[in-house]
Amino acid sequence: MTNLLWLCHGHHFVLLWISIATLLTISFAMPPPNPIKCNNVNSTPGCQLSNTYGVWGDRQICHAPNIVYPTTEEELRQELANANKNNLKVKVVTRFSHTIPKLACPGNSKESVFISTERYDTNIDVNMEELTVTADGGVGLRKLIDTIENAGLSLVAATYWEGVTVAGVISTGAHGSSWWGKGGAVHDHVIGLSLIVPAHEYEDYAKIIKLTRQDPLFNAAKVSLGLLGIISKVTFQLEPAFKRSVRFNFTNDSHIEDEIIKHARQNEFGDIQWYPSRHTAVYRYDNRVPLDTSGGGVNDFLGFQSNPILLSKSVRATEKGFENTRNEGGKCTMASSFVAYKKLIANGYKNNKLMFTLDIQVGHQGKMQTAGSCLYSSPIDITTTCAWDPRINGLFFYESTAIFPFTKVGDFIRDVKKLRDLAKPESMCGVDIYNGFLFRFIKASEAYLGQDKDSVVLDYNYYRASDALTPRLNQDIWEEIEQMAFFMYGANPHWAKNRNVAFLEVQKKYPKFNKFVAAKNELDPKNMFSSEWSDEILFVKQEGLIKGDGCALEGLCICSEDRHCSPSNGYFCKRGLVYKEARVCRFSSTSTS
Repeated sequence: MTNLLWLCHGHHFVLLWISIATLLTISFAMPPPNPIKCNNVNSTPGCQLSNTYGVWGDRQICHAPNIVYPTTEEELRQELANANKNNLKVKVVTRFSHTIPKLACPGNSKESVFISTERYDTNIDVNMEELTVTADGGVGLRKLIDTIENAGLSLVAATYWEGVTVAGVISTGAHGSSWWGKGGAVHDHVIGLSLIVPAHEYEDYAKIIKLTRQDPLFNAAKVSLGLLGIISKVTFQLEPAFKRSVRFNFTNDSHIEDEIIKHARQNEFGDIQWYPSRHTAVYRYDNRVPLDTSGGGVNDFLGFQSNPILLSKSVRATEKGFENTRNEGGKCTMASSFVAYKKLIANGYKNNKLMFTLDIQVGHQGKMQTAGSCLYSSPIDITTTCAWDPRINGLFFYESTAIFPFTKVGDFIRDVKKLRDLAKPESMCGVDIYNGFLFRFIKASEAYLGQDKDSVVLDYNYYRASDALTPRLNQDIWEEIEQMAFFMYGANPHWAKNRNVAFLEVQKKYPKFNKFVAAKNELDPKNMFSSEWSDEILFVKQEGLIKGDGCALEGLCICSEDRHCSPSNGYFCKRGLVYKEARVCRFSSTSTS
């Protein structure tokens, strides 16, 4: 009964079944696996790090011989001092590991160590007079928010997914959605931080430096990608507690390119989901309201809820079957059903924790701003988990995120619509099985690796094959959109997401990039925190991409020869349909001329 092949027969039955299954099982979950696995068997000690999806972009293993678990700031300093004294490469890891690129990998050096902040998560100090909170770098976002809310205050900006740590969320430029006030980027609500950096022998090999907004290094450190040192303490500016009012409007996408900027300016926390194959736009009207406004709403976003393991496996198996048989119609049936279900349950927003409704919902800021119920476990039931849990062969997808200057996003949407019309809407059903195109908003930032202009962030997920050399249905469409975003429109990549090609020439896209490199050279002159993987993200150029058979299939290169695609499966390197400079792997009966 869990097999989603029922979709082919009638999606109303499936929607009813999923609704019942969700309500019955949502309170219990098997937590995601620890990203670190260590082995001390057969005299081959060592630890492997994976990201949350279990597979890195290049599908290679990330390894270090040892891992340490400091519990205090001084222990953190001592571990870095020990690494510096012994000339070890260092990477800081967390219990969540949601960085999709291999920024957390120390490289191929055998002289390296993971320093985990998993057990450094105790201290959260709220200052009621100054309206601030200072937390250990390993503190989880949900723990931080709950502590703040219990004190009668609110953190204004947070990520949509709460499975991140305080240090991780700021160092990767992660964000929510807002052009109001200080904006939606979490790091722009930081007013101070402590950084542990390598030091000379007479300074005991490592030292703690405290940075505030007046310090020259502050704007380098708050979005630092883990390359400057270990963020040990973070201080956020808070506000008196408030509530939010949320309402969804599922409507036609005819004018989305003209409405998007207006929507951002009129709604403090608003966003827009666009399902291009369904010609549907979902506007979220989301604004703060006084604390005494009635309502106990909770954000339990559908994508972050626990799912029955059999259901997640069935969804993956069904989509994989449609991929293998090139069945666009099947994928479109899935997309139509899932969009209808999201409308039925208001994307997972609950009124008084039980009822889903598209009507206005009001809830405390701490309950409405972020979600992640699949993170939490119960020993009673281990039959549900996050849908992408790598242990269950569930959902497996790419996650691309492009950050546009707000002046360019309208034209980008128009070109995507042109591509949809040329290729036919059915070619875009694959993205609508997930979350479609999600548009969010962040303000210009002083951070060197932040956005220098008010920006619109586009997130979209799409099918990833189980095998690196297996092409995907409508592969060319997603490659053209990817290249259109990052090269035709010059969008910046989100540092914690994306395939490798998105980072091509990224150093040219940040006006203060050289200031960041100068800070990096000052704080880490021995490159203890750098590796070939982080260099690949920061400094890769077109000529530096590794070209080989099938390299374009997973975004490791842009095809220039048919062999970079999959000619044996009928995929050849072709020009884009709208963005003619794009080079994409398209299913065709003929090779490149």
